[in-house]
Amino acid sequence: MTLTILENVLNDRGSRYAVAGGPAASKAEAEALIKELKKKKKFAKATHNSWALLTDDGPVKNDDGESGAGMVIIRMLERENLQNHLIVVTRWFGGVHLGGDRFRHIQTSVNAYLDDLKR
Repeated sequence: MTLTILENVLNDRGSRYAVAGGPAASKAEAEALIKELKKKKKFAKATHNSWALLTDDGPVKNDDGESGAGMVIIRMLERENLQNHLIVVTRWFGGVHLGGDRFRHIQTSVNAYLDDLKR
């Protein structure tokens, strides 16, 4: 399985973000990629590994405790018409609640991944 990881996408008030992704056609394939990602200790210890995927059967997401994160990723996948491709946004909580800024940071992370994918 191919997994692209972009670390240190952004930092804000102590929280750090990374983004990863790769081809996946089902929830099971997505979960296998997440398991692969979490083999890296720092990702296993992350506060949140939120992810989403558009499959032929519809959207699949997991907020992993970051309420609303999966839906943000799904909307961005829909805008790009990117099917069968998992995107995971990882956050290490820095001790300060970010409020609505966390959604902008998720968007920034996904955009960084999409830009990298287009290269």
